[in-house]
Amino acid sequence: MADSAEEPLMRHASADETEDNPDVDLSDVSLLLEKNLRNPGIFVWLLTFSAGISGLLFGYDTGVISATLVSINSSLGHSLTTLDKSLITSATALFALLVSPVSGILADRLGRKRVVLLADLAFVLGAVVQAVASSVPLMIAGRSVVGIAVGAGSFAAPLYISELSPAPFRGRLMTLNVLFITVGQVVAYVVGWLFVQWGNENTAWRWIVGLGAVPAGVQMITMAIMPETPRWLVMVNRHDDARRVLNKVFGSGVEIQQMADHVLKGIEEEVREEEEAKRGRQRGQTKEERDSWLAAAKDNWVELFRIPGNRRALTIACLLQGLQQLCGFVSFSPPQFLTRLTMKNSLMYFSATIFTILGFESPTLTSLVVAVTNFIMTCAALFLIDRIGRRRILLSSIPIMAIGLLLCALGFIFIRLPSDFNSTNPSVSTAARDEIPLSERTASMLVLSSVMLYVGSYALGLGNVPWMQSELFPLNVRSLGSGISTSTNWGANFIVGLTFLPMMVFFTPPWTFVIYAVVCISGWVCILCIYPETKGLSLEETSALLANGWGVKESLRRVQDEQ
Repeated sequence: MADSAEEPLMRHASADETEDNPDVDLSDVSLLLEKNLRNPGIFVWLLTFSAGISGLLFGYDTGVISATLVSINSSLGHSLTTLDKSLITSATALFALLVSPVSGILADRLGRKRVVLLADLAFVLGAVVQAVASSVPLMIAGRSVVGIAVGAGSFAAPLYISELSPAPFRGRLMTLNVLFITVGQVVAYVVGWLFVQWGNENTAWRWIVGLGAVPAGVQMITMAIMPETPRWLVMVNRHDDARRVLNKVFGSGVEIQQMADHVLKGIEEEVREEEEAKRGRQRGQTKEERDSWLAAAKDNWVELFRIPGNRRALTIACLLQGLQQLCGFVSFSPPQFLTRLTMKNSLMYFSATIFTILGFESPTLTSLVVAVTNFIMTCAALFLIDRIGRRRILLSSIPIMAIGLLLCALGFIFIRLPSDFNSTNPSVSTAARDEIPLSERTASMLVLSSVMLYVGSYALGLGNVPWMQSELFPLNVRSLGSGISTSTNWGANFIVGLTFLPMMVFFTPPWTFVIYAVVCISGWVCILCIYPETKGLSLEETSALLANGWGVKESLRRVQDEQ
């Protein structure tokens, strides 16, 4: 069965043939579409942009914290201690970790669209609480609310986009959501830099965090008029609404309506099979137990881990999401890197040395270079992901990441570390620059270049592909599986954030980056063995690919046949 978001676009395809032959097999439609479909419909782009604002919020609220910590000073009653900064920065990731699985359950009960709207409400509330905070506990509470919003939004928006995207363009549209994240980070750095440089030093940080409510409000308005996904509508018995969504997204016309009917029948058949299997599992239960919300959630958990295909999908999704953070990117990404710079003088030492050599005096503005690199390569991924394929782009980009990490480790060998990790930062004067040995200048430039190489290759593959997790799961466990894998991402983020500085201290920077390189290589081997190519496949075809094995050979055979 082909994807409900793609088949109606086959205006040239055999509408008459399918009408004469209602038993036609639609499972081969995705290949035909890939050869003939050129662009998604305008309304599909509008849907993607509306949902993609969640990515912008994600990027802004995680990126803005560095400039905020720099400019808070004593506005919260006292100068921030290292513990205060740690709690403020960690609260978002911790609550995102806790909320993601719950969001998966809510997405099945309330719908994908409503979870996005709830996340927007949390974004607005969190921004307001931060802006008016007068104490550290209140600031932590605001960051925690933002964590709830980020956890729900980072899961629900990709799910919403994937269930409405045509298969030939699903990778591109999902990458657009990641692009919004990088845009949010760039905006956060520009806004932070502007307010820190020219704003009132007592209120600048309040404006920085408070402005996060603006895009959330815009998304609430746009998403309010957007439709639900056809698959969720069929799940809750709203078949006519699902048909209207298909027609609204892909246009009107007799041929489209006929194809939409075939698509609808396919989705209904999948839901019917799932309901029959569920009734079989619920035999012997009372009506109250069958209708219980808790029982339904428990049944989804059992189904996710009981069915081999579902377990394989969860394994791949968690592998990719965990690798996305455990590869060490969180240590280099501008928001996290600068946050750590404000927390430890030792890392500020390195950044000040590198930035001084390159002629920069503002760490915030200079880190924008890394964010722009991330943005540019994410734009490249936008055009390559559906042409090259998910598996191939990962297998090509991860080795470059490992090379970047190893070069970074090599550069740090030649940079002198302060004997006291609480020592003061070096001066950024010209005299201080002239005192730096030539070997250290070269090593510092090597480190910065290696970081940019690493970030660029990360943005091309591992920064995007894990968020396409929804396409791996069948409909009945898609929300729950995506929620758990998103939680894996935030859990790994929290672990790296907690261990990065201790690793820098106990293992030294060179060995820290070598360890991250080993993680990258190990992840590459796992991807080579178990991750099938899903380019151009419908959501139903992808889940069927994992039903009887990892599907790697079968997916590669399909790619060869298409070529």
